[in-house]
Amino acid sequence: MYPVQRSGPRLGLRELTVDDVDAVLAVYGDPKATEHLSFEPRTREQTGHIVARSVAAATAQPRTEYALAVIAPPSGDLIGFARLAMDPHQQRAATMGFALRPDTWGTGHGTETVRLLLALAFEDLALHRVWGARSPLNTASARTMTAAGMTEEGTIRGHIQKAGRWRDSVVHAILAEEWKPWPA
Repeated sequence: MYPVQRSGPRLGLRELTVDDVDAVLAVYGDPKATEHLSFEPRTREQTGHIVARSVAAATAQPRTEYALAVIAPPSGDLIGFARLAMDPHQQRAATMGFALRPDTWGTGHGTETVRLLLALAFEDLALHRVWGARSPLNTASARTMTAAGMTEEGTIRGHIQKAGRWRDSVVHAILAEEWKPWPA
């Protein structure tokens, strides 16, 4: 499916472009935004490679990754990065992740971003299951995924190595039959 464009009550998702590098860097280069992610803050060069890879992956056949810009209409400003990737180990399943600029936190944008990803997964791609993993210390992400309808399933021990240390991840998931779309 290309191009992806989804709108929610206050936000939208769209395909990334090569012109998005600096806006993505405002998220991926920020130590606060990446504190609970699986990687250290990225450089502009690293972010450029991520965006270029994401743009190329968007037209792959079959498409297995949806790396999308989170935008705030009407300005269209990129405020975050959202990703849905097909899980090769499960039938009709995907992993999801998201990161927003810290100046947008606490406004419900995280929940709306997750709901937009889930709408893409269940309504457009007819997936059966979507799951995401978070740092055990990221209680805001726990609230966000729960508010979007996901269920905490358990802990993957020693899942992520960051800054030379192993850390656990807490898994949240939702099944297609649990998904509740926005009212029309």
